[in-house]
Amino acid sequence: MYHKKLDDFPKDFLWGAASAAYQIEGGYDADGKGASVWDNFTKIPGKTFEGTNGDVAVDHYNRYKEDVKLMADMGLKAYRFSVSWSRILPEGTGEINEAGLLFYENLIDELNKNHIEPVLTLYHWDIPQALQDKYNGWESRQVIEDFDTYARVLFERFKDKVKYWVSFNEQNVFTAMGYRWEAHPPSIPDVKKMFEANHIINLANAKAINSFHEIVPDGMIGPSFGYGPMYAFDCDPENVLAELNGEEFQNHWWLDVYIHGKYPKVTFKHLDRLGIAPTIEEGDLALLQSAKPDFLGVNYYHGGTVRANEIERPMEKEEADLEKSFEATDPYLMKPKDEQAQSPETMMFTNVNNPYLEKTAWGWEIDPVGIRIALRRLQNRYDIPMMITENGLGAYDELTDDKRVEDDYRIEYLKTHVEEIQKAITDGVDLIGYCAWSFTDLLSWLNGYKKRYGFVYIDRDEYSEKNLERIPKKSYYWYKKVIETNGREL
Repeated sequence: MYHKKLDDFPKDFLWGAASAAYQIEGGYDADGKGASVWDNFTKIPGKTFEGTNGDVAVDHYNRYKEDVKLMADMGLKAYRFSVSWSRILPEGTGEINEAGLLFYENLIDELNKNHIEPVLTLYHWDIPQALQDKYNGWESRQVIEDFDTYARVLFERFKDKVKYWVSFNEQNVFTAMGYRWEAHPPSIPDVKKMFEANHIINLANAKAINSFHEIVPDGMIGPSFGYGPMYAFDCDPENVLAELNGEEFQNHWWLDVYIHGKYPKVTFKHLDRLGIAPTIEEGDLALLQSAKPDFLGVNYYHGGTVRANEIERPMEKEEADLEKSFEATDPYLMKPKDEQAQSPETMMFTNVNNPYLEKTAWGWEIDPVGIRIALRRLQNRYDIPMMITENGLGAYDELTDDKRVEDDYRIEYLKTHVEEIQKAITDGVDLIGYCAWSFTDLLSWLNGYKKRYGFVYIDRDEYSEKNLERIPKKSYYWYKKVIETNGREL
């Protein structure tokens, strides 16, 4: 759709940035905090790059005031962060750790004092280890009550201080990475268990949203989903059908439950036929349909391209060789590892590379137009306000001798995405804000500290914490100008 003139960003648009507790806080055992699954998982040899972990991370736990001052100097309007469940309830249930609550209260107060809207994420992948040991975490229905208890503690404490809440971050990613690719805890390659755990998480999400609306009636809550639009390789109707299958399997499977409280029929029937559909108990669907999110968080990095499934349309040898030649350098691409891992998709579609898109150093496609396509598809299907809760570029950043980071590549990446977001708003998309990933550099889960996303450089690496100095990059000052002009100067 062509527009002669683009609409301005809304006057109250939330220009923000984001982070996650395990990736920035450190203080892994400080002030009564219990262990999370990530505290233990990163200590398993070979699981992370150079054995990196979040014991110290970028020490946000002790330096949050310094970090918030940098946010305020930038003019940030919103800051999305997550709470560590085991910092609040060290055993996952039972006695509340007041020191843990106080840390987040102090952070929230500091943000509010500087006119920065807190966006609080309840869960960003770090379930308490105690609950994993007690009943296998997300595999047990007991976790539904325990998560709700944890959420209610935060709702009661911060109901007058936080308006925007995210329930779960990228449920599609942490279930697949944990139960298919063995790259995240609990590191179990079992597709059936993945779909069972995913259903239980859906129930926990619904129950927490209902509790939120009871306790925080004037607030807004919704899940953040890692959305990537699916493309057909070309206009061959068989490939278009594959794209339809891919969009439903990769996206609607989660989003239809979040918004409509029910699973897509075609995908459910397919999984049932394979014997891996989730177990639906009496009352489950009623609970799912009772919970209504107020907005949808959208994490956008890239989508996917598909062609007809290989059973009906086997690849020519040249095509197959071309696909195999692509070496995935990042585990989050979630490329199939073996027949078992790929089994649900085998009959539906085949993933292929998109010849029109460049890739990052980690093999992620760079597709600014894709964010507009994503927002349009979501608006048309779900008709709900949205907030972009993650979007950013992971790159090798070099600190010069005079302590500068000339990250023009990041500016270009963000600029082109923001331009497409403005076009989507002009199209008619209802967008609350944009939280770039991330504010500071951070522990990139499995990639250590070499993959940098932040507006602020943290002077540390895999081998030494150095002095953890905060150094604003060139992109920091670019984004400051974007915020000052409400997106008029990109």
